[in-house]
Amino acid sequence: MFFLSISSFQSYDIFFFQAVPLYLSEMSPPTLRGTLTTMFQLAIGIGGVSAFFVNYKTQDIVPWGWRLSLSLAFVPALLITIGFLLLPDSPSSLIQRGKSSEGLSVLQRIRGTDDVHEEFNYLLKATEDYKSIGNPWRNILKTEYRPQLVMAFAIPFFQQVTGINIITFYLPILIQTLGFSSNSSLYTTIILGVISLVVTTIGALCIDKYGRKRVFLLGGSIMMLFLVLTGGLLNWKLKSHNELSKGYGILGVILMLAFVTSFSWSWGPLAWLIPSEIFPLEIRSAGQSINVCVIMLFISITGQVFLSMLCHFKAGLFYFFGGWVFVMTVFTRLFLPETKGVPLEEVSKLWRSHPFWKRYY
Repeated sequence: MFFLSISSFQSYDIFFFQAVPLYLSEMSPPTLRGTLTTMFQLAIGIGGVSAFFVNYKTQDIVPWGWRLSLSLAFVPALLITIGFLLLPDSPSSLIQRGKSSEGLSVLQRIRGTDDVHEEFNYLLKATEDYKSIGNPWRNILKTEYRPQLVMAFAIPFFQQVTGINIITFYLPILIQTLGFSSNSSLYTTIILGVISLVVTTIGALCIDKYGRKRVFLLGGSIMMLFLVLTGGLLNWKLKSHNELSKGYGILGVILMLAFVTSFSWSWGPLAWLIPSEIFPLEIRSAGQSINVCVIMLFISITGQVFLSMLCHFKAGLFYFFGGWVFVMTVFTRLFLPETKGVPLEEVSKLWRSHPFWKRYY
């Protein structure tokens, strides 16, 4: 029953990750789409900090503290369920289901003006294209959608091979390995969560101001720097002493925290934002499904192989992740178009004019 409950929760989790970024993207005006969609990552961070805090407070309640920690998860689940019931459908969804007048009404309400006819006409045309083309899973395999298909696999793959999830998951253990107590590692994890919330908020405000690619490139460069520095520190000190002094241990923790926070304002939110806005309506559901599946698949794979890789690579594991960060930073620089301020229905034009991807049109 326990494993059945966990599996059911995980299934809901996947549905949530698939639906929410798309909903936020479709409801947001182009000028604020990056900021509003990034709030999804901020909400995940708030949930993570809350979970860390609950675990910290319940760890000493014997023998049922872990049961209390697990059962309290129903509170946000209940709030989310009630919130979903109060939310309107997106204009795109309403128009697709033949409720054009209701879609126009919702569009006028969320934009705060009656002058939305240009955007509404874009949605009508996109819906006509969607209905004429047919199955999104068959369509996404067509040559003209090759750029979006590549990004549906590449963006979530690159996000996971930064090592972010396994580093944050094993961070308390890594901190203890550097010579700190278990309580200190929990304190550090909570502090990291709070710092990540702050920098995620800053990132959300910068994405629409400076553009997606600039944030990708700057964030990737900083992440790579801190990964290489962490690997260099561990390789230098552990090779000669097999243990770190208190001062070097603190430096190692600071470097890892700096890496995680640099991820929190760049690749963290952008890996959800970009897939939610690059797919045209006719393949949007299929593209986002692939994106979420790739994320979940590589979370599972990296979580399973991390300890084995750590035993074999040791400090070199941070070089391994740093190498992937270099690759993905170059990839986004060369192959990802800038979607800042572009309406969802016009994003396809960016691929047609891109120096590399235009060959598929």
